Amino acid sequence: MKTLLEQAATKNLHLEHLEDHILNFGIEGGRASLNFLRSLRDMLAGSARSSVNMTVKWDGAPAIFAGIDPADGKFFVAKKSVFNVSPKLYKSNKEIDNDLSGALNSKFKIALAEFKKLGITGVLQGDLMFTDDVSTDKIDGKKYYTFQPNTIVYAVDVDSDLGSQIKKAKVGVVWHTTYKGKELQSMKASFGADISKLTKSNSVWMDDATYKDVSGRSTFTEKETASITTILSDVGKTFQSINGPMLRKFLKLQESMTGALVGASYKTYNNSKVRRGEKISNPNKHAKEYVKWVEDNVQKQIDKVKTPNAKGKYQNIQKQYSIEMKKHVNNLSQVAKFQNYLIDAKMQIVRKLNNVKQLTDTFVKTKDGFKVTNPEGYVAIDRVSGNAVKLVDRMEFSFNNFTAIKAWDKW
Repeated sequence: MKTLLEQAATKNLHLEHLEDHILNFGIEGGRASLNFLRSLRDMLAGSARSSVNMTVKWDGAPAIFAGIDPADGKFFVAKKSVFNVSPKLYKSNKEIDNDLSGALNSKFKIALAEFKKLGITGVLQGDLMFTDDVSTDKIDGKKYYTFQPNTIVYAVDVDSDLGSQIKKAKVGVVWHTTYKGKELQSMKASFGADISKLTKSNSVWMDDATYKDVSGRSTFTEKETASITTILSDVGKTFQSINGPMLRKFLKLQESMTGALVGASYKTYNNSKVRRGEKISNPNKHAKEYVKWVEDNVQKQIDKVKTPNAKGKYQNIQKQYSIEMKKHVNNLSQVAKFQNYLIDAKMQIVRKLNNVKQLTDTFVKTKDGFKVTNPEGYVAIDRVSGNAVKLVDRMEFSFNNFTAIKAWDKW
């Protein structure tokens, strides 16, 4: 998987879903996804052969960076622009006031003051979980401290040790990525964060996102191991049926869908199904309907432009795309089938991981009150290459995104 990593970005600004690697990196990406699942199967079966680490994906917001600026040795906090050519680094309250307002202004001021106490060397990336917005709620008759940085509500028993820590803390963060290098723009990311060497502070609650199974309940039974091994066999057989050169040509076509035509891409088409909660039950039909999706998206541009020349330009694009996409239907059908099997295997793993009680309880807030939900998902990290992928129940998380009352609805 090293060559796959070399093609990927060196910054952990966006993780991809495991099943999308074939659409990002072609045949090599598909092979990497299959190898990831095999390693995850081995890990959950208790095999020492597994080379995968697992972290829990926390639904925090905003993403936050903290550390030392190599240019001047000063401590900073920052948003995702930290690695820009002209990065926005907040080293003082005045710099925060100049750039941020409202809740973000307050959160970054608290983060600057509190994270400075931790003795961070290099740069850490994490998810901000709470500052001064922890509430006390009664859920099913039990009293919790709750915080909701994004969609998921995290709840901690007020009488627990963790509850006592949350009560004292001014800020909560989950660190998940470490950066090292002589200048910000060239820093290399490594997934995971060793917080054991950081200075402890009662005013900062932090975790390192490592998947913790103190109960042993996440280990596959023999029956479960046999079941996922059967699915992985189907994944492998389907993978062999994908035409590599044709897939490369298709992905080249996808790269040409920029600007006004970005909505015609295959990943956008797939995501539209996820948002509607539709599983791809018929891969061949799905592939055929993608041709129409492309035609319809180009038609939107034809209808939008006014001049005959502009309309003619997009009509020609529509015709050419339609001709080319039809050549890829059979191969795309195999890709969709391959992705389906990947998702089936992934969901067996996610459901097993969800069996384990994590640090907090998780809910979503609806108009009818709190509803139990699973964690956002997990991140699998290959210990050899350092590559990582998301393992998320996209249907559940997408449904929650559309139906739950989110944190920003309150601001």
